[in-house]
Amino acid sequence: MRIVKDGYSLIFGSGALLGGLGAILLFFGRPGAGGGLLVLAAVAVAFFVYFFRDPERTAPTEPGSIVSGADGVVRAVEAVREEKYLNTDTTRISIFLNPFDVHVNRAPLGGRVKGLAYTPGKHLLTISNASSEHNEHSSILIEGDETRCLVKQIVGPVVRRVVYWLEIEQNLSKGDRIGMMKFGSRMDIYLPAADVEVTIRKGDRVRAGETVVATARKESR
Repeated sequence: MRIVKDGYSLIFGSGALLGGLGAILLFFGRPGAGGGLLVLAAVAVAFFVYFFRDPERTAPTEPGSIVSGADGVVRAVEAVREEKYLNTDTTRISIFLNPFDVHVNRAPLGGRVKGLAYTPGKHLLTISNASSEHNEHSSILIEGDETRCLVKQIVGPVVRRVVYWLEIEQNLSKGDRIGMMKFGSRMDIYLPAADVEVTIRKGDRVRAGETVVATARKESR
């Protein structure tokens, strides 16, 4: 299983710190506390390895298909006017991740990266729609041949970091890795409403790079 390089410091750091403390306590005759810390070290390492896993995904090849950018559960599909990047009426698909989901994010469509931004902000509960605008988040604008897409990686009250691995004018294929959200959060995908037909609904579970969430209308292709 491939592991995201961002996780190596936590994997080895937690094992070294907790395991080292456990070994010291065992050396000084504290088997209960020392053994407990060694068990905790093993659990922490196992969790971080699991959390930072990066499985391979195969994007669908159907013409016009647009895929989920994150693993998780669709909590909302709603009409929203997006003024900053797309400047049009959009359909916003909100996906919520829990700590056990794969947290590597992927490109919903193929195209060129035309916008990248990181916005500091609040740490409201991500169940609130206000979090989409006011929470700390990154914004990724991708322009494809058939339509455009705005991806927002949004932090919550506990999660404090989202990262993207992209550069302006970089070319992407559908399903390419674009970044990561750490320890559970929210992704919003904005698609121009006139260009797409949404194929998922609230409550659906989706997989980044694989689950088709919308298709481009024929007239926009």
